[in-house]
Amino acid sequence: MSPEAVSPTPIHRRHGSSAGQPLTRRDGVLKVTGRATYAADNNPESLLYAVTVASRIARGRVTALDVAAAKAHPGVVEVITPANRPPLAHDPDEKMPPFGFRVEVLQDDTVRYVNQPIALVIGETLEAATEGAALLDPQYEAETALTGLNNGQRYAPQGVGVGAPPRTAFGDIEAGLAHAAHVMEADYVTPPQYHNAMEPHAVVARWDGDHVTLDMPSQALAMSCASYAAYFGIPAENVVIRSPFLGGGFGSKAILNGPQILAILAARMLDRPVKLALPRAQMYGPVGHRGRTWQTIRIGTDGEGRITALHHKSLGATSTFDDFIEPAANASLTLYASPAILAEHEGLRLNVGTPGPMRAPGEASGSAALEVAMDEAAEACGMDPLDFRLANYAEVEPGTGKPFSSKALRECYAEGARQFGWSNRPLAPRRMRDENGYLVGWGMGTALFPCPHFPASARATLRADGTALVETAGADMGQGAWTALAQVAAESLSLDPDKVELHSGLSTLPDGGVAGGSAHTASAGTAILNAGEAALARLGELATADPASPLYGAGNVGVVARGGRLYRSDDETRSESYADILARARRSEVVAEASAARDPASAEAHAMFSHGAVFAEVKIDPQLGQIRVSRLVGAFAAGRIVNPRLVRSQYYGGMIWGASFALLEEAVTDRRTGRIMNADLAEYHVPVNADVPSVEAILVPEEDLYVNPLGIKGVGEIGITGTVGAIANAVWHATGVRVRRFPIRLEDIVGAL
Repeated sequence: MSPEAVSPTPIHRRHGSSAGQPLTRRDGVLKVTGRATYAADNNPESLLYAVTVASRIARGRVTALDVAAAKAHPGVVEVITPANRPPLAHDPDEKMPPFGFRVEVLQDDTVRYVNQPIALVIGETLEAATEGAALLDPQYEAETALTGLNNGQRYAPQGVGVGAPPRTAFGDIEAGLAHAAHVMEADYVTPPQYHNAMEPHAVVARWDGDHVTLDMPSQALAMSCASYAAYFGIPAENVVIRSPFLGGGFGSKAILNGPQILAILAARMLDRPVKLALPRAQMYGPVGHRGRTWQTIRIGTDGEGRITALHHKSLGATSTFDDFIEPAANASLTLYASPAILAEHEGLRLNVGTPGPMRAPGEASGSAALEVAMDEAAEACGMDPLDFRLANYAEVEPGTGKPFSSKALRECYAEGARQFGWSNRPLAPRRMRDENGYLVGWGMGTALFPCPHFPASARATLRADGTALVETAGADMGQGAWTALAQVAAESLSLDPDKVELHSGLSTLPDGGVAGGSAHTASAGTAILNAGEAALARLGELATADPASPLYGAGNVGVVARGGRLYRSDDETRSESYADILARARRSEVVAEASAARDPASAEAHAMFSHGAVFAEVKIDPQLGQIRVSRLVGAFAAGRIVNPRLVRSQYYGGMIWGASFALLEEAVTDRRTGRIMNADLAEYHVPVNADVPSVEAILVPEEDLYVNPLGIKGVGEIGITGTVGAIANAVWHATGVRVRRFPIRLEDIVGAL
């Protein structure tokens, strides 16, 4: 049914009992019982299997492929190489906004990184395709790989991250440093990291004429439909993406990649459904990662410990053919008060797959360096790290002078410090040991993440049985969107949540925006709010125009929605249920669709961020140098909380990732060949339960009247931003050894113990 016109009848909605409650995940039972259908679980009739052949060299060209041997293997249907790849409508070397990257889809025989797709083998079975891929036996003409600072190509990027300028300056840095009583300068290194979601990148592609259906994990359904349509020369409405469940994304599943495009191309070429699921090792290359950074920070302070200048410079690794630079230095632009701030970036071209957005892109790497540098500056001033941060608290956004839409960071500091016991911390290092003789250290870091907003739409349907259907093409990659958005829907319609059905994860629904940037609940949720209110307005018009309704004539004064009923605003003894209104109007439903975008004036007038503070305790074996994170306490303020259970889960995940960043996680590259030596989950280390025995997340109340009508900020990424530095600072406090390279290794500290 087409959406109804919305009437001007005033609707006064009263908050229900759903939003703000710690409801359990709607999809939880499906997932734990194995009934959730992920992309690669789909097996349509006549299915073929595709296997990507990945390059074993980092730089050079493919000189030969034994296509005849591969095609002769039983069950192999086709082998696609640069010699026979069908044409694409969009040049893969041309970027496609807004998140477009150059992709490798067999456009030539050039090799630019290890694990680059160099052929695609399609078979009747996965085993046949895998064996055919092995029989191709690629031959190469290899060149010396660009693998690090010693031979990478430095250059000046035109932009960093997703469209940010490479250099931002406020005030006179050199003057601020010249007049400082203390100047701290240090270099910091962060490693390349890979998303490693539990669900690999996968696609099941089915063509029907010039229409294609794609079962695939996607964080950006509508945007991806438009991009795939451009590659295949068809209208965007001819592309349908089904993505009800995602086994993790962390940014990588909002971006198109070469292997998936090739599988879709193979399905069209062979006129049969094709399934491709990348093996774990092939997820290290063509589907993005967090690029390595080399950062230098200079902080000048006066005699009272106030910052006079803050200079943050970052050299970020990227590929030889694209330009995604981790915007690490921008972490210093908006957190601490300083009359002079300079953030600048340089690029380093290496033979790696192009980096891309990865949980807290820029903020994670940049804050890791910044928060250690802040501790070093505090030490130079003889100040407690928390007191030093409070002395440099930014009451308005540094540089721009904009007021914050809301900022409860002081409360985060206070509550986190209180629950952690920070007041008992000795100022000097190596002053605490536990009952086993282990060195104990306490450290802290400030957490910060912006509050972006993506345009989004939603549709709300009020049904004659008193229930509702709310639809938006959003994505739940584990953050709990199904549940949180249903709670927003229930509130917007003034219904109990068990009477609201949420449909999502399908591109033919109204565009739910991008599930990224910690913005999904705010973006899709605001669209749902608007659609719900529009549906109630239409329902109110039916009632107030009906002489048989107790609400007749209330069109001017308006009605109040509460608990599935409409009440006259001026006389709440007169009310009627949604079901009765529809029954008398002989309507099975009313439907309304609405969109949401951030108010440009509010965005221009205010700085919008979530804030937090993380406190870490580490225990270190003085004989072995082994580091354990024994406690993490994070206090965060992120506007209105829709579901505290889900929010705590996101904070836990962020802090655990911070522990991974600080102590474990790194892709190790062979400098001779450019190969990643630990491209698996056995040697690419991530935390297990024993690595994080105690994690606590404190939800600090905060009201924001400007960020969006719901007052919601993001929570998905902020937890990582304060934790990395907090752990590194705790290691210094335990040992007296300042480590500026991540992850922190045994050899970094054991010699000094």
